[in-house]
Amino acid sequence: MDRHIPIHALPEEIQKMSPEETVCKYCGVSYLILHEFKAMEEKLKAMEEEMKFYQGSIERENRLQEKLQSLSQEFEQYKHDNESKRERLEYVFCFLLSLKGKCRK
Repeated sequence: MDRHIPIHALPEEIQKMSPEETVCKYCGVSYLILHEFKAMEEKLKAMEEEMKFYQGSIERENRLQEKLQSLSQEFEQYKHDNESKRERLEYVFCFLLSLKGKCRK
């Protein structure tokens, strides 16, 4: 995670404050780091959402890979079927031409 390093030092009057004055009486967190803590919580939430998206994308990718494989197999089958049909048509065409005496096969 990125670490925030302040450019300017805290004002002297804040640095001289007692811990009782800089700590939340409810949760015990220093006011001086509370803002950074809340920013880190928001960043964590955003990263968790991003992780969910990427986790979903892996699942989608796997489904798409399976679909691609299936379509590739179908394509190869259609290609094979098409070749068989072309050969049969060629045979029929040659047969018809042979009836007319024009086929060389």
